[in-house]
Amino acid sequence: MEPEGVRHRTVEVARGVRLHVAETGPEDGPAVLLVHGFPDLWYGWRHQMAALAARGFRAVAPDLRGYGDSDVPPAKDSYTTFHLVGDLVALIADLGQPQVFVAGHDWGAYVAWQLCLLRPDLVRALVNLSVEYHPRRSEGTTLQAIRALCGDDHYMCRFQDPGVAEAEFALYDHRYKFKAILGMRKAAPIILSKGKTFFESLDSDGTLPAWLSEEDISYYAEKFEKTGFTGGLNFYRCLDLNWELSAPWTGAPVKVPTKFIVGDLDLTYNTPGVKDYIHKGGFKASVPNLEDVVILEGVGHFLNQEKPNEVSEHICEFFSKF
Repeated sequence: MEPEGVRHRTVEVARGVRLHVAETGPEDGPAVLLVHGFPDLWYGWRHQMAALAARGFRAVAPDLRGYGDSDVPPAKDSYTTFHLVGDLVALIADLGQPQVFVAGHDWGAYVAWQLCLLRPDLVRALVNLSVEYHPRRSEGTTLQAIRALCGDDHYMCRFQDPGVAEAEFALYDHRYKFKAILGMRKAAPIILSKGKTFFESLDSDGTLPAWLSEEDISYYAEKFEKTGFTGGLNFYRCLDLNWELSAPWTGAPVKVPTKFIVGDLDLTYNTPGVKDYIHKGGFKASVPNLEDVVILEGVGHFLNQEKPNEVSEHICEFFSKF
């Protein structure tokens, strides 16, 4: 359930786009921007919000565009990382602080990396979960790289055609969907078997994970019943457009002080080549001020909810240094 003292409001971040923002902690405390992934909401950070507020931070967690109680622009191409970073820049300006701390998970980590790349002046320090930073490469698009590693049936490739994934998602009850996704444990990329849906390809049977409550699932189900999944899926449909638009930043490192946390069962950590990249110098070369890499044993993709106390402590400890 949501922590005590959470304040809810909306912020206009672009013409015709308003984000729902949840926050807690002292309004004059140093702000921590918490950025969620797919298919998630501000609510995925509820444990960290309470921990940060207890340490005197102002924890600020938006629903990204296309999610929850935020606006859902209809155009597929309105979900590039430049749109998303622009939303966060506007939100930071609304907070009235020259710099903020940032933590991101999944797609939120991807967007947080891009925020630090494009506007490092706004970010004091970063903690990212699950998704490591890779500089843009000129030799091939993002989807070409994914297909080369994992084939055409990688879930990001299968999400590309508008309406197809939505039709598959519509076959299942919302409560089942979130139990299945949040409960997945297979330490491997999600590959959709021929003739099978996304959910038939997961290793989860829809049993409620021990670290979630039925009330948590109800919150997710209610919000996605309203918005559907198209906004979140459009993030994936802009992958190659992101690559095209980011040509000026080819090879550019992220220089913000950073801590990275991932579970050893996370599908991202078990993507081919990722462990070597993280542990054999590639990651550090791309993020020269990477101060720490934490691997949580026996932990899956949604680590900020599965291991809330450990993740909260890592975030609070790192930001307190600055």
